[in-house]
Amino acid sequence: MPQYLVQFAQFHDEFRLPEFLSLAQLARVKYSYEEGSYSLDSPFFKVELESDEAARKLVERAILIKNIYELWGEGKNYAEVHTMVKENPERWPAYNEKSFKFSVSGFGSTISVPEQRDIINSFSFLAFDGPIDMKNPEVQFGVMEDYGSEAGKLGAVKKEPKHIYFGKLVATGGRDVVNKYNLKKRKYLGTTSMDAELSLVMANQALAAPGKLVYDPFVGTGSFLFTCAHFGAFTMGSDIDGRQIRGKKNDGVKANIEQYSLQGRVLDSLVFDVCHHPWRTKAWLDAIVTDPPYGVRAGAKKLGRKDETKTPLKMRTYEGEPMHERVDYYPPTKPYEMSEVLIDLLNFAAEHLRVGGRLVYWLPTVVDEYSNNDVPQHPSMKLLSNSEQNFGQWSRRLITMEKTREWDAKETATVEISEGVVKEEAPVPEKQEHNEEDKDEKRPGHFLFREKYFNFGRQETQN
Repeated sequence: MPQYLVQFAQFHDEFRLPEFLSLAQLARVKYSYEEGSYSLDSPFFKVELESDEAARKLVERAILIKNIYELWGEGKNYAEVHTMVKENPERWPAYNEKSFKFSVSGFGSTISVPEQRDIINSFSFLAFDGPIDMKNPEVQFGVMEDYGSEAGKLGAVKKEPKHIYFGKLVATGGRDVVNKYNLKKRKYLGTTSMDAELSLVMANQALAAPGKLVYDPFVGTGSFLFTCAHFGAFTMGSDIDGRQIRGKKNDGVKANIEQYSLQGRVLDSLVFDVCHHPWRTKAWLDAIVTDPPYGVRAGAKKLGRKDETKTPLKMRTYEGEPMHERVDYYPPTKPYEMSEVLIDLLNFAAEHLRVGGRLVYWLPTVVDEYSNNDVPQHPSMKLLSNSEQNFGQWSRRLITMEKTREWDAKETATVEISEGVVKEEAPVPEKQEHNEEDKDEKRPGHFLFREKYFNFGRQETQN
């Protein structure tokens, strides 16, 4: 198969390859690449694809791919690049009469205009006779110098590029859609609304596509409903608190559905506690895409009372109307610890996803306490990717899992720890207090995350 060069966007580096692999599966594109050839230090990735058409299919909805080039030459210096290009002169005649454009770019360094001109002139042996068109050429060629991520840091001395690539531009990514769903342009927002870029990446990793049904059990203001529906999926969500879904007056999730003209794809958002959900059908969802409430802006809750021994003697009323029948009624809730949320989420996914369906969710964690064993596992689910977005002392990880076999009611999700495993029925302290014995017990980095997060803030204030 021909070799191509993928040029990724220069951010969210841990998310780039998982999105690429998801898009390849979605587009049914065959690919091949050398193990270890992808590096977080570089935005360039060499891969073999069947054809230019396959490359275009793969990239048409990509968020983290800028360009794909048919790779004509590469090397540590221009002599090596030129030699490789000259090995295949049969490629040149197809573009001899076409209008063309050359672009020169550098990762980790800037290239002056005179330097760019000299680089372009060094490829004069191609002897193209077509006109140069800088605005709308029939074919575009790119020269890319890779200096590495360290080279661009302040105070770094400019060195020679680590590697140089030359190729014909085949396809450009679909990053324009990020602007469409930009939060700054959205009619209705909440404190937990996920930014458009990452929402779209999650939709890609969930394989959202026409005819599929995608569900968000912690829907909030509905960010994932819109991005998954953008790619053709039918979407629906639920939340324990309907106030975020409804909004006030004429806003709410419905206002955004109308803004993006997604009325035929976003089915509805329901109000209930996912721990006591109404779904009775098994294996009916194609994907679950969600951002569980982990306490940075809103703490997770579930139905119940903190003190279960205290039960109401009678149902309260307001102006003669039973409280539970009022439109604005909000039932009593209790804290929902992050470890418990994730175990329940994975068990729900294993039961309600179709085989081949995906679970895509965010896992918050304390950086110094995180271990790869912290990610909950289930016998019916396979971990596909685990990508970190770092915020300093804490981070969140985008977890993508796939259901590989039918659900078994006897099985449950688990989290490995040094003392054994934390199972679904493992007790979780209601009060966020610790004793001396707790200090030696290994817990997942997301355990009691809300308390740890606000401790960071107090420590910074004291310092």
